Amino acid sequence: MQFRDRKEAGQELAEQLRIRQDKGILPQPVVLALPRGGVAVAREIARALDAPLDVLVVRKIGAPFHEEFGVGALAGDDPPLFDEASLNRLGLSEADLAPVVERERKELRRREERYREGRPAPELRGRTAIVVDDGVATGSTARVALRAVRNQQPQRLLLAVPVCAPEAAEELRRQVDEFVCLRVPSLFSAVGEWYQDFGQLTDADVLQALRGE
Repeated sequence: MQFRDRKEAGQELAEQLRIRQDKGILPQPVVLALPRGGVAVAREIARALDAPLDVLVVRKIGAPFHEEFGVGALAGDDPPLFDEASLNRLGLSEADLAPVVERERKELRRREERYREGRPAPELRGRTAIVVDDGVATGSTARVALRAVRNQQPQRLLLAVPVCAPEAAEELRRQVDEFVCLRVPSLFSAVGEWYQDFGQLTDADVLQALRGE
């Protein structure tokens, strides 16, 4: 069954997370959205939990001859996380991708500065970090995002998404303290097919959500 839009998906996830919060298992939550699409989902969760909302910018690393084909991803100042199988299949080395990594790192920092508007990144040590996206297909960006958050030593790490491909779900469950997902359909081709309205969000939409407008 499709979600009407990202707002509805976020509200359904928020209901599940409020149950956990009421049981006392989400101490000091911080909601971290993967922009842009994840922000609209995460806003509803942050409101329901009365938690701060911030962004976790992740950039895909595309193959030099086909940028849409992702062979890795990066977040923060951490080293990139590559899909070794894809590199081997394409005959690429990590050194071959150094210029792409440098370009994407610059874009990542530009977006972080734009979205945070001078605010420092939230302190996660000892808190409950809830990473949110609007859906997961391959899981490459989610994996690098979770690694970046785990390195900041939160007390608990959750991944909350409305829908996820079954293969990715199996792997991601092993990387978090809890994986909260509303739909793991056996037949999955793209995240967008699970939304009636899956329109692209803009930087203005992200800023509006982060400002609480």
